[in-house]
Amino acid sequence: MSAPKITGLRTIRIAERANILWLEISTDDGLTGLGEAFRGAAAVEAVIHETIAPYLIGRDARAIEPVSRALLHPYVGFGGSSAEVRAASAVDLALWDLAGQRAGVPIHTAMGGACRDRVRAYNTCAGYDYNSRQHAGGHAGRRERQPDEPVAGPYDDQIAFTRDAGALAQSLLSEGFSAMKIWPFDPFASRDGGLTIRLEEIEAGMAPFRAIRAAVGNKMEVMAELHSLWSAPAAERICRALEEVDVFWAEDPIHKMDDCRALADLRRRTRVPICASETLGGKVAFRDLLVADATDIVMLDLTWCGGLTEARKIAALAEAFAKPVAPHDCTGPVTLMASLHLAIHAPTAIFQEVVRATLATWYRDLVTELPRLEGGMVLAPTAPGLGTTLRPEVAHREDAVVRVASR
Repeated sequence: MSAPKITGLRTIRIAERANILWLEISTDDGLTGLGEAFRGAAAVEAVIHETIAPYLIGRDARAIEPVSRALLHPYVGFGGSSAEVRAASAVDLALWDLAGQRAGVPIHTAMGGACRDRVRAYNTCAGYDYNSRQHAGGHAGRRERQPDEPVAGPYDDQIAFTRDAGALAQSLLSEGFSAMKIWPFDPFASRDGGLTIRLEEIEAGMAPFRAIRAAVGNKMEVMAELHSLWSAPAAERICRALEEVDVFWAEDPIHKMDDCRALADLRRRTRVPICASETLGGKVAFRDLLVADATDIVMLDLTWCGGLTEARKIAALAEAFAKPVAPHDCTGPVTLMASLHLAIHAPTAIFQEVVRATLATWYRDLVTELPRLEGGMVLAPTAPGLGTTLRPEVAHREDAVVRVASR
């Protein structure tokens, strides 16, 4: 039997969700693999069509490792989560989708098998439209919601944690969730760029955490998201305050999450576990993080770190350092499905992040299948490949931009 060759690439993005780009890779055996990129969608689209497509078309679709190595080592753009790395990540997801479909098994089986049939979920308490706009840089586009804004629906959890975090925790418990993530300190970073945080701001930021403990006690694990907004001294002040409520982790606490020495120093100064970092790209950055003993939990984003091929190497590094992993998702539905396959496969995975607001609404409008949640656990996908496809109507929307490359 001849090797299946890549015959074409199609990218799709829509104005309504301007941060997301979908990639479909077609092969001459009639299969189509699906990938996704997040942030700077138009830049990633350009990399795919101008650089990757000429290299990829005509190649063996089964050569996932050689393609990953080639695309993750461009002459420039290989450091961090550049447009080149995000494009390579989308390609890698699509090739794994093809591999699973061709073998008739889910990706977690194709990677070597499942270590569990379900994984614990935590709900990131975002709203329905969080993080879906274009980003000019930094945190532009991820607008902080104001407590007096109208509630968009029953799962407008970002408003909920500012108004009544205790009631939100009770709502999540009623749906089976036993872990949640909030970020009440974020608004205070804009005052001086996160260089300092005042005592009254600490008290205001701590109020939702205390409300959760008062409402549900220890029935709910709570994570603190710090969004890389803070200087090391400010992050230390926040983390020491968080010790009172025994948070499960403080995530991305300092401005530069590749500053392993500063992060390790912070970790020594606080009893709060540090989680790092969705913002890093490639196994070398995670190796440096682990060697520096700068994190307690390894978080990685499959569309920013290099795809599933690189992600499982990062997971293996974490395992070698006795650190658990927790795949990130606050981006798009394909990323979530791919991340779930990693969380089912990786031996030390402890959580899969979800956003119930997006699972209940616009994720459903884009793809054919989404993960199943039961009792606060996300069930392993059972269909071949990723287990989902882009809905055909997405490419035919009035706000869609579609580009095709073929031989």
